[in-house]
Amino acid sequence: LRETGRIIWANEAFRFSTPIQVRFRDLDALGHVNNAVYFTYMEHARFKYFEQLGLMADDVSSIGFIIAEATCQFKAPIKLSTQLVVKARTSRIGNSSFSMDYRLEDEASGQVMATGRTINVAYDYAAGKSVPLPPDRRAAIEAFEHP
Repeated sequence: LRETGRIIWANEAFRFSTPIQVRFRDLDALGHVNNAVYFTYMEHARFKYFEQLGLMADDVSSIGFIIAEATCQFKAPIKLSTQLVVKARTSRIGNSSFSMDYRLEDEASGQVMATGRTINVAYDYAAGKSVPLPPDRRAAIEAFEHP
């Protein structure tokens, strides 16, 4: 869908996933993954997604991405024995930002353990400000998400 220059794919399937090894250090005193760690799992999936699509800049001082917003809805506790997989997708692209959705699932049962979203902004580190999403990166996301 096109809407005032934005592309929205909110109903598309998740085309990317990565396994997560739940570590003992991720657990809280009650034996399940601490809520803050869910964001680390989403960050790992985002990095792997960027890596697969070739969105990672070789020069960290060039244009990269920053997180403007991050949310998580906790559905079920994740335990040390959980075979976790995190699915990620880009659900919206704007001029300088894009939204990513995440679904944390128990790989064995398919149970959704949490869902999340980040708003990612193209950022010029040298200039210290947001910039339009570079055309090559936009094209890579569009080609992957909506072939």
